[in-house]
Amino acid sequence: MPYHFDTVSVLIVEDNQPMAMMARAILQTFGVKTILLAKNGEEGFEAFCKHNPDIVVADWMMKPLDGIVLTRMIRSEPRSPNPFAPVILMTGFSERSRVATARDSGVTEFLVKPFNAKQLYKRIAQVIERPRQFIRSEEFFGPDRRRLVDATFAGPWKRHLDHTLGDES
Repeated sequence: MPYHFDTVSVLIVEDNQPMAMMARAILQTFGVKTILLAKNGEEGFEAFCKHNPDIVVADWMMKPLDGIVLTRMIRSEPRSPNPFAPVILMTGFSERSRVATARDSGVTEFLVKPFNAKQLYKRIAQVIERPRQFIRSEEFFGPDRRRLVDATFAGPWKRHLDHTLGDES
């Protein structure tokens, strides 16, 4: 399904100038008119607070603040104008532990570099077509980390200790 992105605003937070320009060019080909750029998580959070973009596309590895810290700030800082904003994290690392760290930090989608236009489009379409409910607990606020639906699950408890949660006895 083709989308009309002319009213969508995207913040790209990337310290590598050629990568930022490539991401911007791809977004422009999608029809995105409002594209904001920031060089690190610190600048990115300031731009996020000032402009309240619809989507954030951020690199993981930046200084002084990386994409994980930026995501946590978007999700939990009182100044954040929209803790529910989709965050697509770009990284050159795809190890399972990194994906888990990103997911557990509140990242919405994960995009491995180098990527192409189709892969970025797919991540943006994912946040539009399949938005996830947000979960708040003592340790986490962000999109529901459970993505897969197990057709064989007959419920009500998924984990062996779930039935004890909330039990006062």
